[in-house]
Amino acid sequence: MSSLLNSPATSAPERVSRATLAGCGALALWAFLALLARMAAGVPPLQLTALAFAAGGVLALAVVAARGGLALLRQGPLAWAHGVGGLFGYHALYFAALALAPAVEANLLNYLWPLLIVLLSAPILGLRLGARRLAGVALGFAGCVLLVGAGASFPPGAALGFLAAAGCALVWSVYSVTSKRMQAVPTEAVAGFCLATALLAGVTHLLFETTVVPDARQWVAVLLLGAGPLGAAFFLWDAGMKRGDPRLLGTLAYAVPVASTLLLVVAGEGVLTWRAGVAAVLVAGGGLLAATARG
Repeated sequence: MSSLLNSPATSAPERVSRATLAGCGALALWAFLALLARMAAGVPPLQLTALAFAAGGVLALAVVAARGGLALLRQGPLAWAHGVGGLFGYHALYFAALALAPAVEANLLNYLWPLLIVLLSAPILGLRLGARRLAGVALGFAGCVLLVGAGASFPPGAALGFLAAAGCALVWSVYSVTSKRMQAVPTEAVAGFCLATALLAGVTHLLFETTVVPDARQWVAVLLLGAGPLGAAFFLWDAGMKRGDPRLLGTLAYAVPVASTLLLVVAGEGVLTWRAGVAAVLVAGGGLLAATARG
């Protein structure tokens, strides 16, 4: 993937455009993350993280090996801490959020991360935000406040799930924005990060959870997670955040919660209440407003 985006015959503007397009491909795959996670419901969060990343990591490693890029997995401690910390932290919290809170609301709250990417791109990367982007961010934030604010009613224990959803949003936004500072780390190294994440999740699962033997439906979900949202998507997102426009990708990501929520509802894994519907419109509208900003 990185070799294609960095072809000597490709001009700098074309590289940026193709890298940003790669990031958009990751967003499309992530629209299926919540649905596949719900298909695997019953598998403990850390165990699900371990199994899905093992599947994605093995597949990614095979692709890297076929291209003769295994040597690119040798990276410094900072690169490994950044990669594994981001992948493990986000997904362990995300799967916990979907297990503890209503799927539609937890999934939408998780999508604070595009908002945070836009905001953090200014202090961390020195990129200009501007009034239009800030207005879009405000709309998205308003949608999240409406979703879980005063008047909303949820089952006992949901608050912990919402806290986990907010936590994974923070982890992923920091990971994504700081990826721009890790441009020297090749995209192929993500294969190693996935396998290390699987190992870390597996160890913590054995320490804190009871193992569940997945049934056929859960295994299908695990394999699809590893092939798409927890596999190919990471390579596409890594390339997009390192060589594309993080502000544009952060704002376009506002469309993902709408698609993801609709997939959950259509599959019968959630109910689209008026709060969730209005919140999804505000989040997507904010993203559209910010994505059309110039500069």
